[in-house]
Amino acid sequence: MMNATKDANALLSIHGIEVIYNHIILVLKGVSLSLPAGSIVAILGGNGAGKTTTLRAVSNLLAGERGVVSKGWIEYKGERIENLSPAELVNRGVVQVMEGRHCFAHLTIEENLLTGSFTRTDKAEIKHNLEKVYSYFPRLKTRRKSQAAYTSGGEQQMCAIGRALMANPETILLDEPSMGLAPQIVEEVFSIVKDLNHREKVSFLLAEQNASVALKVCNYGYILESGRVVMDGPAEALSNNEDVREFYLGVGGGGRKSFRDVKSYRRRKRWLA
Repeated sequence: MMNATKDANALLSIHGIEVIYNHIILVLKGVSLSLPAGSIVAILGGNGAGKTTTLRAVSNLLAGERGVVSKGWIEYKGERIENLSPAELVNRGVVQVMEGRHCFAHLTIEENLLTGSFTRTDKAEIKHNLEKVYSYFPRLKTRRKSQAAYTSGGEQQMCAIGRALMANPETILLDEPSMGLAPQIVEEVFSIVKDLNHREKVSFLLAEQNASVALKVCNYGYILESGRVVMDGPAEALSNNEDVREFYLGVGGGGRKSFRDVKSYRRRKRWLA
């Protein structure tokens, strides 16, 4: 298991954080993980596992939901960031694409994209970045004058990622990019993520329930359950792991098609044995 606290080469490191909502609800229970520069790392798990909370702890968006990092710390490029504002994090190169896309429905696709450059002042650079976004998402260029409310879910997801790119990020926190999308669109979106990682050297920390597609593009994965990391490893190793295949990929296990079919304590006992 990778120890995030000892990974000196990490771009982003989370060190044993606990997150509490409303002063009483403990959601994350000592989560540690590491994102090496230039990599794609996936946080996998079902609903309520703590994936979104982990991303929001990094981007400091917990306060809006009365959440707080009560223990542990988070580092980016070797500096503590858990007390920085979301705007300060954007200036440092960390941008989150939230679950559900959150495009501005009344704005056009192009207007939505331009909102991602609000921290920038160089108009020529903004224009260059806009054209770069269109080169990765040609469908957005075709729909650039359409209101976001009248575009498809896939187009809105592309718009949300493109809007993040307008801020010139080094790291994108990508929350549930496959949610509500047809399989063909999911494959297209993840292919673009892999391309951005390869060509633009953008690092991705993505939270995803669809383990099958996430493990095809990521370098390393962490599996969360009930706010704890229960397994982590290289993507290939996780893909070939018997328990991961049974509980998250829906194969094997003598007909048990879901990890929900096996009691949590039994599954954890097998993984931590």
